[in-house]
Amino acid sequence: MSRWSQYDEDSYRLPEGMERIGYDSDTGRYIFRDGDGSVWQGPEGAEYGEMTRVSAPDEAQETPMRSDGYQQLATDNTAPLAFRHRVNTNAYRTLAPFFLLIGVVLLLVWKFTSYEWSPPLSPCSANATSPYMVQPGDYCWEIARAHNCTLEELESLNPEVDCNTLRPGSTVCLPKAVTSTV
Repeated sequence: MSRWSQYDEDSYRLPEGMERIGYDSDTGRYIFRDGDGSVWQGPEGAEYGEMTRVSAPDEAQETPMRSDGYQQLATDNTAPLAFRHRVNTNAYRTLAPFFLLIGVVLLLVWKFTSYEWSPPLSPCSANATSPYMVQPGDYCWEIARAHNCTLEELESLNPEVDCNTLRPGSTVCLPKAVTSTV
């Protein structure tokens, strides 16, 4: 620590018996208490400077602590309206693009989750064949055997389908079952 560090402490800069007890971030003022119990406040925006008395020793009283641990400063209840600042509405304008971006993302999520997906059009001709959606674990020869056709018929109806890389969810065309009329 340097030899000049004692100049940064309150005990060096403040008068005898004076101690810093708080900081009001709304007004930018530090709050001090002297040995008599009087409460003083510093100039706005400065850590040290000419102090003004806020309350006399008989007016200074301990404020009750809330259940969540927050304890108000002694000057919170007695601060004149001149020291209270109005809300800066321009500060909220910087948040507008953020909320706009969040709104656009939510709209996109809503659009994609509420979109009704239509099944793909069947590549099979309606009169001679019927579509079959490939399930996991299906092979061409199993599909042909289950639907009473030969592997060659299945391959001739589906020239674009490669039986070595058959994927679940793809559609293959099957010959329609022949119904016998007596």
